Amino acid sequence: MCKTCGCDNDAMITVTNLQTGEAEHMDRPGPEQRHEHHHGDHDHQHHDHDHGHHHDHDHEHPHSHAGHDHDHAPQPAALAAVAGLHAVTIDLERAILDKNDRLAERNRAWFEGREILALNLVSSPGAGKTTLLERTIRDLKGETAISVIEGDQQTLNDAERIKAAGAPAVQVNTGTGCHLEADMVRRGLDFLRPAFGSLLMIENVGNLVCPALFDLGERAKVVVLSVTEGDDKPLKYPHMFRAAELMIISKIDLAPHVDFDLDRCEAMAREVNPEIRSIRLSARTGEGLADWYEWLRLAQHRITLGAAE
Repeated sequence: MCKTCGCDNDAMITVTNLQTGEAEHMDRPGPEQRHEHHHGDHDHQHHDHDHGHHHDHDHEHPHSHAGHDHDHAPQPAALAAVAGLHAVTIDLERAILDKNDRLAERNRAWFEGREILALNLVSSPGAGKTTLLERTIRDLKGETAISVIEGDQQTLNDAERIKAAGAPAVQVNTGTGCHLEADMVRRGLDFLRPAFGSLLMIENVGNLVCPALFDLGERAKVVVLSVTEGDDKPLKYPHMFRAAELMIISKIDLAPHVDFDLDRCEAMAREVNPEIRSIRLSARTGEGLADWYEWLRLAQHRITLGAAE
């Protein structure tokens, strides 16, 4: 997974089909197996790494043991070892992202071939993604088929809520992982098999950092920001708002009771991403939901038009 944030490469990933109760574990290769070098048409996975660590130290730097004065300037071998480790880390992260991007393109082609609108919903924990999905499923029932891939570190709670709202759901538990990846979505699709021309909602793990880096093959990222979080989030987490096509400001029924400047937040989001669109809504009262549903209909219509061209 992501070495930048420190989530575990060996985390146990569990995918659960809420319709059947079937669950399976995804095998995740360890760090040494994920260090891939691509040479032409074949990959080499290296298990033994010689990082050039030489243990015969040449103490040419002066030592004055009587006065305990030591000239401990960094030695070339030590600097080379650190630089080598840094290069290996960068190569590993690049390999992980490159592999994810290849799998994401396969997901994207699969969606396009079936005219499925796949959206990646991202936010901080507690911003209201699941509540918005519950309301959307109930309001659009009969108009379009909706299925959901839920991402959380643990529990089936959110997927159970989605199932109760009336939509097929798969729960992906990432263990110590802080984001979904393209292969997790692929495994979820094997369970769900969303209908032709339907809407797939991917509710990512609550996190405004790492999900911005990982393409899942979605049509667009939708970032949900609640008024209880603070209006400066777009500047604090610019990569996420730059990657998103739509920003939903949720829980606006609470706006009169919190210190949140709606106009200021939208201005900051446009500063980071001039193309981002914003919708203000409350899943509890229904305010603004008509704009959200219209955005979904237009996005689905564009997919249908694209397939016809």
